[in-house]
Amino acid sequence: MDWQLPQVCYSGLRAIKYTILRNLPNRCLLCRQDIPHYRPFQNELQGFEQQKPQTGICQYCLIAGLYQHEVCLGCGKGIQILQRYCGQCQRREPIMVVAPCSYHQGLGELISAIKYRQQCAPLHALVQVLAIRVMNLVARGIIQLPQVIIPVPLHVNRLKSRGFNQAWLIANILSQQLGIKMDDALLRRHLDTKAQAGLDGKARRLNCEDAFKLTQKITFQRVALIDDVVTTGTTINEISKLFTAEYVHVQCWCLARAEAPGLL
Repeated sequence: MDWQLPQVCYSGLRAIKYTILRNLPNRCLLCRQDIPHYRPFQNELQGFEQQKPQTGICQYCLIAGLYQHEVCLGCGKGIQILQRYCGQCQRREPIMVVAPCSYHQGLGELISAIKYRQQCAPLHALVQVLAIRVMNLVARGIIQLPQVIIPVPLHVNRLKSRGFNQAWLIANILSQQLGIKMDDALLRRHLDTKAQAGLDGKARRLNCEDAFKLTQKITFQRVALIDDVVTTGTTINEISKLFTAEYVHVQCWCLARAEAPGLL
């Protein structure tokens, strides 16, 4: 019976962990109100860890921060009916970007805090609404599920400096919730470029040029790149060149989209 001991110990530790979490103060980082210990969306997403309490953001702020209308998956412009692209994007069919909210008008404050202040309390809730957005689009025939999800990598120097890759954290949770394989070894950032924040469009393109490379032969037909925020799309466009050269369909999933001013 010794082989059962690790499983028993793990179950006991997990129960203790959730007991502690349920008794610690749990306030929304936006409105500062107490967060009730319920499990939102528990019937919306199969495979979600239903014993994990919601932290970091309350249900009211979460729902208020999401898109309240349909948006173009190409440019982020608000549109009247659910479809992939607006009229302008239909001509060029850019990479589809799936996000549950606008960075500027939604939950950008929390997403920024994850990257720059290591405040990861709302991460599971934010990833969950992204997963629900993905599955809704799949159910309506707007997108297809990829065979693998790939976090946008950091250069090893940036990873050492920051201590974690927020895109990897998002992809890891998505992989568990949606049951899609995550591959964090296929794509590598081999150039230590400047941070994209604060650069204009041209500078962003030059900064990311030839910064990524594939490490092995691609065996998939559909992939989804995972990041925290998509702004101009420079990073995902640069990465997509590597995949489209191998006839692989690419889409991007992120927590929020920082669309151009005036589109919403």
